[in-house]
Amino acid sequence: MLNFPSHDLDTSPEASKPLLEKSQKAFGRLPGLHKVLAESPQAYEGYQTLHKLFTETDFDAEELTVVWQAINVEHGCHYCVPAHTGIAKMMKVSDALTEALRNEAPLPTAKLEALRTFTVQMVRERGNVSEAQMQAFFDAGYGHRAVLDVILGLAQKTMSNYINHVAETPVDAVFKPLEWQRSDTPLKV
Repeated sequence: MLNFPSHDLDTSPEASKPLLEKSQKAFGRLPGLHKVLAESPQAYEGYQTLHKLFTETDFDAEELTVVWQAINVEHGCHYCVPAHTGIAKMMKVSDALTEALRNEAPLPTAKLEALRTFTVQMVRERGNVSEAQMQAFFDAGYGHRAVLDVILGLAQKTMSNYINHVAETPVDAVFKPLEWQRSDTPLKV
């Protein structure tokens, strides 16, 4: 690829410096994705805003993780799957759920499986889910707000997944032990 810049506080555009400072303070380090995002202050701010808004939805920690990882895995994001594995640990999401998501194995509850299935269908169908797919999601206990919130999560993760693809963002050292490769048999939905 064409060596995307990876900024720090000394090399970033002036408008990205406050965003990098905020990331440094929040994480105690600069995540690789944020270093790449710093090239475009608007993309960086947009990503952070989408992330903040998605974490403020009605989804609990497990559901947030299901949406994030379902998208990360479906997009084959080498950076985000390990990062969200670590984030899930910090959010006290069970290792069993995280491993099932990483390996496209069955989830522990029918409701979480319905959330993953619907999220993957949204990705694969580019939002053109069928009435039957929507009804199955509703039958699992989700409503119209959850549909919109899945789309919000999809907007956030599409940004980070695509950026990591084009920039070939190296996995952060802290997440190296959690590296991931997609299995040869993608999830059937």
